[in-house]
Parts: sequence; C-alpha cells; structure tokens
Amino acid sequence: MLDIIRYALFALLLVSTVTAAFSSIRSRRTRDPQQKGVMQATTNIWMGIMLIVLACIQMFMFQGSTVSVIVEALFLVLGAFHVFAGIRNRSYYSNQKSEKSPV
Repeated sequence: MLDIIRYALFALLLVSTVTAAFSSIRSRRTRDPQQKGVMQATTNIWMGIMLIVLACIQMFMFQGSTVSVIVEALFLVLGAFHVFAGIRNRSYYSNQKSEKSPV
C-alpha cells in the first residue's frame, strides 16, 4: 500500500513539474498582460502543488529527523502560500479580463 502511495506521489510530482514548466513558458511567450497574469498565476499554483507533493514524498521516504521535519514544514508552508497566492492572482486577472471584454 505504501508503494502505491509513493508511485502516485511521484506521478503527481512529474505532472505538476511538467505543467508548471509548460505554463511558465506560455506566460513568457504571451504579449497580452491579462493572459500573462493568468498564466503566471497558474504557474504559481502548480509550483505550490509541486512543493506540497515534495513535502509528502519526504514524509513517506525518510525518517523523522529534526532537519527533515523542518524542511517538510517549510515546503508545506511555502507550497500552501504559492497555491493561495496563485488562486488570488488568478481570480484577480480573470475578473480584470471579464470586466474588459465587452458583452
């Protein structure tokens, strides 16, 4: 059962890394400021998910030494901050986009 969780976490890590890289490249190539903001917020969300998954992997793979627990906690807090900031920024840019477009 633990092996299944580890493989699922590694798969989620791979998906989040690829998606974060893809959205980062897309945000750097776009010219529209609203679209760029939305894509950067998406990158932020996926990077936060990646950090949270890294913390979970570290919890399952290594024993609970003091340094390991500190790094896990740091990754969890940083990941949560990235996810919440990305959600906030995405809603801001989405609202700007909807206000700007004529109905």
